[in-house]
Amino acid sequence: MAPARASTREEALRLLEQGGVAAVELDYESGWRDAVELGRLGGAVGIRVEFRGHESIAVKSPAALVSGLARAKATFRQRNLYCQFDLDRLPAAELAKLEAKAEKLGDYILAGHLLREVDAVWSE
Repeated sequence: MAPARASTREEALRLLEQGGVAAVELDYESGWRDAVELGRLGGAVGIRVEFRGHESIAVKSPAALVSGLARAKATFRQRNLYCQFDLDRLPAAELAKLEAKAEKLGDYILAGHLLREVDAVWSE
């Protein structure tokens, strides 16, 4: 069962009260402050509570990188974008533009060989 995502403390409390989920991911900036307390509440009803400040995304192609960065960001988390293609395939000016956009979103474009664990995949 996939974890339920809470974008506020109130939403996390509602998910814990209603049950029916194995885990609740705290996906809001101050979630780290609520993690211990909500974790105790979740533990009492058998629901795991998690907080992560970043996620690792495998990016399969230059087109996937462009389209992924063009979509609205649905999380506060820092996204580490591990490119599974040769970054030299992008013209230097285009790569600089994409890096600036990623930085503005609080994300990083990284070489694919650094990837250890995948949370999501961007492909065409």
